[in-house]
Amino acid sequence: PAQSADSYKRWLGSLWFAPSDLKTFASRGGLKGVYTPAWTYDCGTKSAYSGQRGDDYWTTQSYTTTINGKSVRQTRQVKRTRWSSASGRVSNTFDDVLVMASKSLPAETIEHLRPWDLQSLTVYRDEFLAGYVAENYQVDLGSGFEVAKGLMDPNIRSTICRDIGGDQQRINSVRTDYFDIKYKHLLLPVYLSSYRYRNKLFQFLINARTGEVAGERPYSRWKIAFAVLAGLITLGVIILLVSQR
Repeated sequence: PAQSADSYKRWLGSLWFAPSDLKTFASRGGLKGVYTPAWTYDCGTKSAYSGQRGDDYWTTQSYTTTINGKSVRQTRQVKRTRWSSASGRVSNTFDDVLVMASKSLPAETIEHLRPWDLQSLTVYRDEFLAGYVAENYQVDLGSGFEVAKGLMDPNIRSTICRDIGGDQQRINSVRTDYFDIKYKHLLLPVYLSSYRYRNKLFQFLINARTGEVAGERPYSRWKIAFAVLAGLITLGVIILLVSQR
């Protein structure tokens, strides 16, 4: 908790254009330990695809331009692409594809807490929950795997593009089979701080394993306005000096 609090303070101190009294308000919220649920999935995939392979080549093109008031005939190199059909099958292996199973914490903020220390996972024991609040799973196993498929898809498509080869690739269709599917249900430790600043609620989350901090933050309109004004003054001085020279 002490290290997380230090990370929290450093993050607050690094915020540009934050209100001067932000640290005072934020410290009132304190830090609350929360275990947020997640799934990880392991599996193999076999994907059949169809698409196109593009091989680039160059041609010489003639054109007319005007130089010194006269029409001049010149040439230039133009890149073209020759497309051909492509199809095949590729395989991938995925390990610990992580899907958050909580809907109560801001999804975008949670994403900023990656990466999680999945190499240090340990078997659940009741004493781990001492001092923490444990959330219930709000995304079930099947729904989580559908999300995991979406996370695997860019890697599958990247493998297909490498298999197609050439200079450019187009993927028309992909059919993927998933096998040897395994899963783990996890409780990931997070420190949460919530506070109200000028009638608006802000939340900060800290990855309790890595100290990574993410969250919402207020902005000081006065600091932003002053920065804009200072920038305009600086620009004006530069223009004045240049014009005098």
